[in-house]
Amino acid sequence: MQRTKYLLEEDAIPTHWYNVAADMPTPPEPPRGPDGNPVSPDALAAIFPEAIIEQEMATERWIPIPEPVRQGLALWRPSPLYRAHRLEAALGTPARIYYKYEGVSPAGSHKPNSALAQAYYNQQAGIRRLATETGAGQWGSSLALAGEMFGLEVDVYMVAISYEQKPFRRSMMETWGASVVPSPSNRTQAGRDALAADPDNPGSLGLAISEAVEDAAGRADTSYALGSVLNHVVLHQTVIGQEAKQQFELAGDYPDAIFAPCGGGSNFGGAAFPFVADKAAGKEVRLVAVEPDSCPTLTRGHYAWDYGDSAGLTPMMAMYTLGHDFMPPGIHAGGLRYHGDSPLVSRLHRDGIIEAVAVPQLGTFEAGVTFARSEGIIPAPESCHAIRAAIDEAEACTASGEEKTLFINLSGHGHFDMTSYDRYFRGELEDYAYPEAAIHRALEGLDRAE
Repeated sequence: MQRTKYLLEEDAIPTHWYNVAADMPTPPEPPRGPDGNPVSPDALAAIFPEAIIEQEMATERWIPIPEPVRQGLALWRPSPLYRAHRLEAALGTPARIYYKYEGVSPAGSHKPNSALAQAYYNQQAGIRRLATETGAGQWGSSLALAGEMFGLEVDVYMVAISYEQKPFRRSMMETWGASVVPSPSNRTQAGRDALAADPDNPGSLGLAISEAVEDAAGRADTSYALGSVLNHVVLHQTVIGQEAKQQFELAGDYPDAIFAPCGGGSNFGGAAFPFVADKAAGKEVRLVAVEPDSCPTLTRGHYAWDYGDSAGLTPMMAMYTLGHDFMPPGIHAGGLRYHGDSPLVSRLHRDGIIEAVAVPQLGTFEAGVTFARSEGIIPAPESCHAIRAAIDEAEACTASGEEKTLFINLSGHGHFDMTSYDRYFRGELEDYAYPEAAIHRALEGLDRAE
């Protein structure tokens, strides 16, 4: 038999998270306050516990994973690495395609990798309640699960368009005990202001972040938990790439290119960052972040100082951004509809260590259907972006005859996204490339970063 799965035992779950900041050619900039000065750790204490703040500012290469977190991860980790023999045959490509399947987690995506860690640290700090945002619902459901595991209340501000498009994600969160409201909402000043300006506001991740941060800052028993972007979140996701490196050793192979979806950056960073040190040591590996044409942060945004949320409640970060006022269209990859990007991902892109490509909505669903009909797994729309870029690379290999090894981070299943697939089959979806003039308007007034 051809070998299809590369599996690791539970004792292979990483014991430490990998901090890419230790191996970056340009150290990441610390976040800034409105006065332009670096934000002190004390300024973050209103919304984060001390352990999370320490990880956000950390420069050491390896950070230990607490045993209760590692034990929780063992519910589904190590996740399997698959060789996509059937997809290779369907494409007729000489490329070898592998994918790491994060959809085996209880929430169906990679997001619990950080949710468990954040819930644990907050519980240890005596926090009773977490406030958060979610786009597609993968992060919200993951934090709801983690809150249940560690005895915390969870309130989720879900982007309004996704709240309507993905009702069963709401049901998942509520099953695990979370409270879910559409964002913008009337529960916060940021939400009320947005609704006053536009009663039909479809919401955005930036706006939902504003609501969750405002909520957390207003209550002593509440912390804010973020599903992507910040350093500590990307750090927690590096269990993905670390496991993948062990699994490629089992396969006797090594990727020429890694493809992962990129919205806020934790999905991509989790898969790609453990390979950055290899790249620095001379290994030839391309690290490709894949984003939507309709939200082209890395490919068409500016590297500038910007807020992580729409209302300007968060510190300013040096990142690729479309402007915090950016209001993305209601594409069906809700987890990628974010105006900015991880400062770590952004700096590495700025320095040419990683690459970025943008793909259209229809092409991503086409790729997802091709993948499902060959490999059997129906991917989440976010994951379809990475699949699209990898298929394009595999087809280039067909044309050139090159036998490259391609690695996809299949970050979640699409079982709660079938309405999106229905609309694709009915021809109701369309491509939407965000207008250049709108990007320029959104970026006016931002200070360019070096």
